[in-house]
Amino acid sequence: SLTSAMSFITVPSVLPPKPNILSTTATCMLSLAGPRFIFVAKPTGSRQKRKEKRQKRSLERKNQGEEGGEFVGRKRLRKEVTTSSPLRLVIDCSFDNLMMFKDVRKLHKQIQRCYSVNRRAVHPVQFYLTSLGGQLKQNMDKTDEGWVNWKDITVKTEAYHEVVAKEELVYLTSDSPNVLTELDETKAYVIGGLVDHNHHKGVTFKRAQELGIDHAQLPLNSFVKMNSRKVLAVNHVFEIMLVYLEKGNWQEAFVTVLPLRKGAMPLGQEGTATEDEEESDRDSDTAETVTPTTTGNKQDQQNV
Repeated sequence: SLTSAMSFITVPSVLPPKPNILSTTATCMLSLAGPRFIFVAKPTGSRQKRKEKRQKRSLERKNQGEEGGEFVGRKRLRKEVTTSSPLRLVIDCSFDNLMMFKDVRKLHKQIQRCYSVNRRAVHPVQFYLTSLGGQLKQNMDKTDEGWVNWKDITVKTEAYHEVVAKEELVYLTSDSPNVLTELDETKAYVIGGLVDHNHHKGVTFKRAQELGIDHAQLPLNSFVKMNSRKVLAVNHVFEIMLVYLEKGNWQEAFVTVLPLRKGAMPLGQEGTATEDEEESDRDSDTAETVTPTTTGNKQDQQNV
């Protein structure tokens, strides 16, 4: 009968004592398969350790912040308090139709580098991207979706002369007869966003002339020796401007930024580039070409 069958089922009337090895948050589960007790202990030890580590890091950040440091993100500490410069650096992205897609990808990486170094700079500039569209924007949307969340940058689909007044613009181009001797913080300096391996020489200078805006070249020949016709990537020009803002010395800016394979040596310490270095430079990403001609002081006459 049902009564006699139930007599074979035994349920302990008193729970066994709690084992000492379990924490106070241990839970007891009664198995439906029989009078067995299963104890599951929650790993509170590791959770407590993680909490203590977080508290320790928080305290360290607080102490370092009181000493004058500034934190950027979770990984990097700016040891110097930065002072933003009113100077504007503009990358002109209107050369999309002159580049192969592989060169567009290189330009994208150079822009990423510019953004990164500007965020870490002692005197970050006002960073502009103009005429953004076409292949470049498509590649940015596809491979770097987070770019839309970039901070401290102005992105425009309009051309640079539609964003900044013409009288405030200075186009940086090595074809200009004018040599840049110092930076004017009321100006906006334009860098041509072009990676073309010298296939379109003089295009930036011609564009500046057509628009009737000021133009100038970096004073490379006054401070460093270039052993052959060289090219500077967009990010190299950008970084040179940042270092000059920090140090106030063109030669230090060139030597700090330009890679050794470019063969740039301070005047008086000229070296000789190897064939491998020269071949490497022919394949470099271009932004501003540098001609090894001696240039004097800034000329008063503008070619417009």
